[in-house]
Amino acid sequence: MKNPALLSAPQPHAGGAARKPLYKSLFFQILAAVVAGIVIGHFWPEIGAGLRPLGDGFIQLIKMIIAPLIFLVIVTGIAAVSDVRAVGRVGVKALAYFTAATLFALVFGLVVGNVVQPGAGLNIDPASLSQDALDAKTSTAPPKDVAAFLLGIIPTSVVGAFASNSLLQVLCFSVFFGAAIVVVGRERCLPVITLMETVLELFFKIMGWVMRAAPIGAFGAMAFIIGQYGLGSLSTYALLVAACYGAALVFIGLLFVVAWVYPRVPLWQFIKYTREEFLLALGTASTESVLPRIMTKLTNAGCSRATTGLVVPTGYSFNLDGAALYLSISLLFLAQAFGYNLDLGQQLAALGVLMLTSKGMAGVPGSAFLALSATAGALGIFPVAGVALLLGADRLMDSMRVVVNLLGNCVATFVVARWEGQFDRAAMLRAFNGEVAASGEIATAGPVVEPATPAAAK
Repeated sequence: MKNPALLSAPQPHAGGAARKPLYKSLFFQILAAVVAGIVIGHFWPEIGAGLRPLGDGFIQLIKMIIAPLIFLVIVTGIAAVSDVRAVGRVGVKALAYFTAATLFALVFGLVVGNVVQPGAGLNIDPASLSQDALDAKTSTAPPKDVAAFLLGIIPTSVVGAFASNSLLQVLCFSVFFGAAIVVVGRERCLPVITLMETVLELFFKIMGWVMRAAPIGAFGAMAFIIGQYGLGSLSTYALLVAACYGAALVFIGLLFVVAWVYPRVPLWQFIKYTREEFLLALGTASTESVLPRIMTKLTNAGCSRATTGLVVPTGYSFNLDGAALYLSISLLFLAQAFGYNLDLGQQLAALGVLMLTSKGMAGVPGSAFLALSATAGALGIFPVAGVALLLGADRLMDSMRVVVNLLGNCVATFVVARWEGQFDRAAMLRAFNGEVAASGEIATAGPVVEPATPAAAK
């Protein structure tokens, strides 16, 4: 049997190999599919709205492999590091970074909302609102309190965690399983590790097949979004959309600075390296659609497998920077639309509530409305039914949320990996130069990066 470490070693680019035709590039295929979806949705909205199953089907194919893939990546990564304390440190550092990033995003969103005043002058009459539209969007599900959310991370059944695709529960069990391998001993568990490496290779092969359908999924999702909501709705919420996207651009600029100052990652090169994943996330309006691929790219770019496996899935629930920007700006938009000017104390109270309600939003239908409803209910300033005003604008924010959420989690992975000494910058540069794998291929699991020496981490 092949050595598992060799299976995931970087694969040098064949210098003399001819470049693939443009039409075979996954990036070009997804871009063409997104443009076609916009055209179909705009000119034939009924047809576009009916193409939703194409996008939903692709997302389901991705979800089919996410839970076992996360389990295998985390367990084999922890086994490679062979240090339970290091795993614990990674988790603590990741949560510390997530808390700081979310807090900054919320505060920055409040600043933008106060400066731009996107809801000023709308003068919405609370009597004209209906709770029915909001209930239909959120299924009247009450938001969890902190204790319920934390208890929900612990699976009552391992099988149930995998069956329900609960990423945090799968991650929780994976950490225990990987720690048990370290404690029992790598030598005794070598047959299990070897088997898991082989199964991981099989899952990445399946992912390669699924990704061939990515253009179809992006086409169906984009046609549905445009067909269902239309480009004309942009004008209705022009100032709110401009405020959110403007804030997102500034926040992305700050992520560029953070990525370069500490882990010394040229973020523009990283975006170029992961352009297919970002375009697919935009086309499907979902970061889940690229979770397996982005983990592979980060691992190949020098982040240890254990760090990537812990930070990225956790960040999908705890580090939603784009969603945090949207929530804080939207909260002020609603208050202003009803004629309320929140003072500093009220905004600080809202900040505290949003810090709690914004966690665990990933993958929950109507989660942004649930978070805003909980915040409105806690503040008691404007009616909860007023959140329904955002129903028409919510879909327009998907692109902003998806890009900022995904980029924020990638930067978090680089920062935590560098912080923990599990970042190989030389491997990152090789990946950016195309020496690890062709852009349309899937590497098996990426290099297993042991804790870096000071020289390697520079």
